[in-house]
Order: sequence, then C-alpha cells, then structure tokens
Amino acid sequence: MKYFIEAETLLQWLEKKNVRVADCRFRLGHREYGRSEYEKEHIPRAAFFDIEKDLSAPKQEHGGRHPLPDILEFKSKLEAAGISNDTIVVGYDNGEGSFASRFLWMMNYIGHTDTYVLDGGFSAWKHKGYPTDAEQAVFEPGNFSISLDNSIYASYEEVKQAVEQRTDTILIDSREEKRYLGIEEPIDAKAGHIPGAINKDWIQGFQNGHFLAGTEQKQRFTELDPNKEIIVYCGSGITAAPNYIALKEAGFKKVKVYAGSFSDWISYPENPIGTLAEKKN
Repeated sequence: MKYFIEAETLLQWLEKKNVRVADCRFRLGHREYGRSEYEKEHIPRAAFFDIEKDLSAPKQEHGGRHPLPDILEFKSKLEAAGISNDTIVVGYDNGEGSFASRFLWMMNYIGHTDTYVLDGGFSAWKHKGYPTDAEQAVFEPGNFSISLDNSIYASYEEVKQAVEQRTDTILIDSREEKRYLGIEEPIDAKAGHIPGAINKDWIQGFQNGHFLAGTEQKQRFTELDPNKEIIVYCGSGITAAPNYIALKEAGFKKVKVYAGSFSDWISYPENPIGTLAEKKN
C-alpha cells in the first residue's frame, strides 16, 4: 500500500477522480498560521483541518498535549468537508510531513485507507506552478461510517504493560536524540524517554523535504524484527505519524501509534523515565 503521492499525481486526480484535499498546515506557537495561509491560497478542492482544533481535543490531565478529538465530532467535520467512505483523500502541510501524517494516521484509524500525504506538501505544489485558489469552498455533505482500526492504535495501558512486563513489543521514540536522551526538553515538563524505547528520529525519514522511498526507509529499521509489534511515539502524537508511514512503507505490518505519547506518559507521576544516564549503565 502507498501512503504518499507526488504533486503530479494529485493534479491528475483532481481532474478525474472523486478526491477531497485536506489542508493541514500548522506552525507551533502561531495558532492562526494554518487558517491564515489557507485563506490566502490553497490547493483547489481543499478543506482546512486545524491540528489543535480539528485533529486534537483540548489538553486535559491525561492524554498528552494533543489528545485525539472526539471521534464523532471528527466524523462530522469530515462529512462537512464532503468526505465519504469512498472519497479519495489527500492531506498536505507545508512539506514538513508531520501534520499531514497525523491526518493520514487518524483517517486510517477510523477505517479510511484511501488516504495519502502529498509528498513535499504545499511547497512542492507551488514549486511546480500548479493552480491554487482562495475560495472558501462549500461542499456537498458526505456520509462517513466509522470503523475503528485498533490494530494501529496503542493505548496508555498497552504501553505501560510493554514497559512493566518487558514484552517483545518494540517502542520507538520519534523525537530528536537530545530530547530522547533527556539532554534538553523545550516543550514537556520532564525530560527523557519511555523506558526501553529506542530512538528513530522521524526527520531521518525525509530528504530535501520528501519521504525516502520504501527501500531506504527499510534501511533505517534493519535491526527491527518485522514479526514483532511496534509502537511509535513522540512528544504528543504528531511527529510519531511520519514514522508510522515510514515503517509501513518499509513493509512492517504491526505498527501502532501511541497517540498520547511522552506527554501523556509523564502525566502519571509514578511512571519511570529513561535518560542518558540509563543508557550509560
């Protein structure tokens, strides 16, 4: 199965297929950035999905910094954007890959597998000189039926069991190495990683703003047993999603995302945290 497509492919699809585009542009610390950019210009037939308002619920005691939204509310927003179960959906951001990947994983989770990330994002689309518009489109409502795929969703309880019972489950921390080792932590209240996790920085799955091909992704994960279950996490469930795609493109079948991620793990004060000191011992 393919998880990302090129700008040329999307251009062809817009002319011939039942396609809806999801604009997922976002900038940390600038909450109105995505909406503002969308209103200036976007890919034709695109609806806007805000990372914090549409693809996350408000932060609470547990669940991490970007908890999953209420599924029925998400379904309503999809339908308002003209998305049904048989709609081909393509998500894009500015080319970072993480925000559109969050959208794709959520679509997969609710049972929609005909969803793709635009490789290179809006930047690649603009670089090609492809059409944009600023129209605030009104869509004919879709009809979406949810079928949750729990084979790609890892709950807090599953992660805790993997840590405490030292199961064969592989935990992958998708953040940069300094955050994983606890050397620095610019966002969360505690530094370090979930004990037992290995580090695979999500950004290493990209080159020049584009996803590496499946064969190259496979090289990133050569030491992993494809028969074992893999749970990927990051700080809040956003940058774990590109590693979900990378692993799937590499041929791994048993891949889950811990949506609450490290920010959820540390919301339970009794949970242990791995650090650089642990790695040295």
